[in-house]
Amino acid sequence: MRESRLIKKIMIMLIILILVTTGCTGKPDDSLEISLKDMQPVDNEKRLNSPNTLRVAFSSITSPKETMIYYNDLIKYIEKNSGLTVKVIQRKTYKEVNDLIEAGEVDLAFICTYAYILGTEEFGLQPFLVPQKNSKTTYQSYIIVPKDSTVGTFEGLKNRRFAFTDPLSNTGYLYPRYLLEQENETPDTFFKKSIFTYSHDNSIKAVYDKIVDGAAVDSLVYDYLIEQKPEFADKIRIINKSEEFGIPPIVVSSGVSSETRLKLKDLFLDMHNSLEGKTILHHLKIERFREQEDANYDSVRKIAAEVLNEQSD
Repeated sequence: MRESRLIKKIMIMLIILILVTTGCTGKPDDSLEISLKDMQPVDNEKRLNSPNTLRVAFSSITSPKETMIYYNDLIKYIEKNSGLTVKVIQRKTYKEVNDLIEAGEVDLAFICTYAYILGTEEFGLQPFLVPQKNSKTTYQSYIIVPKDSTVGTFEGLKNRRFAFTDPLSNTGYLYPRYLLEQENETPDTFFKKSIFTYSHDNSIKAVYDKIVDGAAVDSLVYDYLIEQKPEFADKIRIINKSEEFGIPPIVVSSGVSSETRLKLKDLFLDMHNSLEGKTILHHLKIERFREQEDANYDSVRKIAAEVLNEQSD
């Protein structure tokens, strides 16, 4: 009898211990939470022991959650067809991703146009590949406002609240800075208040929720979100479109072997020729990948030079 009670006590203690150590959070096992706060530093020692790992970085053109939704099938396709295990790395700012590329702490990266230009100037980043969308390898900056706003031009945003995306964003920062430079203005002298949202979908949502009176966003992200969430189209309108710029590219680190570089190049360039690849590309609103031509980014270089010259005066 005493032995039986002792066994029961031991069993109860074991159950309590299991509940405590597992946390009892009540969340389903398949739940997924993505937080920039939880991002860990790149482990180079682990990388040295894992030659079959491909470290892929995504600039925060969209928020971390939207990025993973958008690129999940592509990541699986790369793993399946390259024989490499993909490790996804995300950072809050475009500069942080550029720093990882320069340090050789990522192998493949999806970056912004202006971040690419800075990479070519600062650490010899080489052109690699670009997506083709709507038969083009270009995109635009859109200046957007709430649909019921009385603002009809960029100049009409004087003394209003405005959202930039990232200091290294072409469409979300450089282009609107260029528009300000044409008026001999700066963000401080022109806007009532300006903020950085660090992703284009966040900027779009800020306009949708009227947190700001206007924003500069990537046309590709805007068009994609409008299609996925039609309610945005009912509350937002475009008041300014830039000229066509070279589209955000895919780049590889200088530390990637020529063999892996060629393997990845062939994988992307041939993707549209297979049913599986074509299906994934269709979901991404991409027709195919093409080799990147550096000259397509000269117009952005010109704008950057004007903006930087104005800032130095």
